[in-house]
Amino acid sequence: MAADTYRATPGRLDGVLVALTGQPRADIQRAIAAGAVTVDGTVRPKAYRLGGGERLVLDSREPTAIEPEPGDPVPIRYRDEHIVVIAKPAGLVVHPTANRRGGTLVSRLMAMGVPLAPAGGELRPGIAHRLDAGTSGLMIVASSDVALAGLQGSFRHHAIDRRYLALVRGAPAHDVFSVHAPLGRRAARVVVDRLDGREAATTFERREALAGCTLLEAIPSTGRTHQIRVHLNAVGHPIVGDRAYGGVGELSRHLGLGRQFLHSWRLAFDHPITGERLDIEEPLADDLAAALAVARADLRP
Repeated sequence: MAADTYRATPGRLDGVLVALTGQPRADIQRAIAAGAVTVDGTVRPKAYRLGGGERLVLDSREPTAIEPEPGDPVPIRYRDEHIVVIAKPAGLVVHPTANRRGGTLVSRLMAMGVPLAPAGGELRPGIAHRLDAGTSGLMIVASSDVALAGLQGSFRHHAIDRRYLALVRGAPAHDVFSVHAPLGRRAARVVVDRLDGREAATTFERREALAGCTLLEAIPSTGRTHQIRVHLNAVGHPIVGDRAYGGVGELSRHLGLGRQFLHSWRLAFDHPITGERLDIEEPLADDLAAALAVARADLRP
């Protein structure tokens, strides 16, 4: 049978499905995250509140194996037997989902012969954190299970210093400011949700004032999906080129941007096995560097 159908009882989506199916909560949460659960035909987050009576469908098809996919090699900035720090190109999805198996960073790394920690699960081997498909820059991938557990703990306790560069519309009023706004899902979009959202906080520092836009450094203290993008849109300064969160317009076209100007430029952390302090930086991707050069040129007399 390809899918199982249930009639919902009131409560939180993951908890209701655990009670209805008898499956472990972790398995149910993975299925929800992979998009294998729908509520009246719509994918919902695990914390979605059910009123009772909704039609729940759990896709129980066995996933096909992930296959290595040759392509342009992903640049490696640090590698040992436990971890790999890579520079993810924009346009590359990090890991497969129930509905998308190929064209991912995981498949590309497999083709490069990079070992990926199996404890991450069939869909996310080695993955301790993610970057959006349209975001470029540094990511840490685990090659051993013990390193994956250590990285997950470091992210959970906010012990990894992550820095991003974002070009935003307009001029923020302050050189340094923070956004504390809980985030939740509305179908495919992430929104500020002060009632049921999960805590999310980002600090921003002005790096450069330009014509009609500002280069900011973003320092997230939590790791929610689309966090930086949603927080900047919420305060009226969307990332230039961001189609999902208000950043597309004349400015993005003028700068020649085909994606959001968001780049993971620095990671500083203690190695999960050796304890060695690693501090790695990555220059802007070529398309972002070209857009920034145009923005700087607009300031010249």
